[in-house]
Amino acid sequence: MASPPLIDPFGRHVTYLRVSVTDRCDFRCVYCMAEDMTFLPKRDLLSLEELDRVCSAFIDKGVRKIRLTGGEPLVRKGIMTLVESLSRHLKSGALDELTITTNGSQLAKYASELVHHGVKRINVSVDTLDETKFRAITRWGELPKVMQGIRAARDAGLAVKINAVALKGVNEHEIPEMVRWAHGEGMDLTLIETMPLGDIDGDRTDQYLPLSQVRAGLMDQFTLEDIPYKTGGPARYARIAETGGRLGFITPLTHNFCESCNRVRLTCTGTLYMCLGQEDAADLRTPLRASEGNQLLDIAIDEAISRKPKGHDFIIDRTHNKPAVSRHMSVTGG
Repeated sequence: MASPPLIDPFGRHVTYLRVSVTDRCDFRCVYCMAEDMTFLPKRDLLSLEELDRVCSAFIDKGVRKIRLTGGEPLVRKGIMTLVESLSRHLKSGALDELTITTNGSQLAKYASELVHHGVKRINVSVDTLDETKFRAITRWGELPKVMQGIRAARDAGLAVKINAVALKGVNEHEIPEMVRWAHGEGMDLTLIETMPLGDIDGDRTDQYLPLSQVRAGLMDQFTLEDIPYKTGGPARYARIAETGGRLGFITPLTHNFCESCNRVRLTCTGTLYMCLGQEDAADLRTPLRASEGNQLLDIAIDEAISRKPKGHDFIIDRTHNKPAVSRHMSVTGG
């Protein structure tokens, strides 16, 4: 018998699970984490088999899309074992899409294997096309290696969407160039407002760039037409007449997307966050490990969804320059 669908207290169907398979990353992006990070002990992480079991439980409850995130998901040892295992749900038709968000550093190694296991599209985070600036933003990243990974992904047949966090005084003047580059390569581009998650060794008011302001500036160079295109995530899209490409806007602060939220987030330790911007969470690891069956896990999932809040409380201004929540983005999954 099929499980009843996951419906939160506000009538929203939860059909999208984002899974952070690791909090570790080979970059240290300035808006995401501190340079001197202390990562979780490996013993605290769910095993790949446990991650598969939780994902499968959500699929049985009507989740149709799973996105693997991190940290950087492709640095998790044995990650392709999980991708291969989850691909059985694509083959059965129980899952519509298995996808991944990555910094691109490992794509040259894994792109073909991802395609082989049924992954059709990925998101790659690139905040600047300037090699020196890229190194400054990521602290440890190498732009040529990421570009090599993007080429490998596209050559393997993956559809690539570029994600860029809009950062005041850093990349705001590059955004038109990034639009032309991404669209010229046949890739969508999505711009993201920086979010107040975790202590990042700095003041977020120095980073925050409202996308309403970015869009107004882009309209001096481009013709933007809003379109109803959706990928299952929170981005609102416009088509740019001059390039023919799609430009997405993820605006948790200037125009939040909570009313249509269909997502929950599972951390690599088995903690389920029903909202990216709230601290309330549910422990799924304990019921997962308490029994070989999924009855306790199913009860815990249902209880968690019953507490999914209406929305977040993100604010960034001179009086709210501390994190809205204490955990870093790398813990919850970007």
